[in-house]
Amino acid sequence: MRKDKEKVIGEPMTDEQIAAFLSARPYAGESVEQHILTRAYRGLRAHDFERFIEMFKAEGHDLNATDAQGSTFLQTIRGHAQAEDYVAALERAGAH
Repeated sequence: MRKDKEKVIGEPMTDEQIAAFLSARPYAGESVEQHILTRAYRGLRAHDFERFIEMFKAEGHDLNATDAQGSTFLQTIRGHAQAEDYVAALERAGAH
């Protein structure tokens, strides 16, 4: 690969880039909180996700909102193989 085309990995994200995940809106019938958390979980590294959680809470969103099956986001991701750091961040923020 050409030097000017090298992929940049690990570039720090700005607060604005992280906060952009707060504008995600769900499809009909889906919880706003669940949708926003899912998008951030899929798109952010764990340390950026932890920063995002503080922004999420500051906007008045509920970390313990449930989906249609009655599960919180933390309960949903707890079994994911790569979610340990995300689970820890949610727990530190008061999710259950």
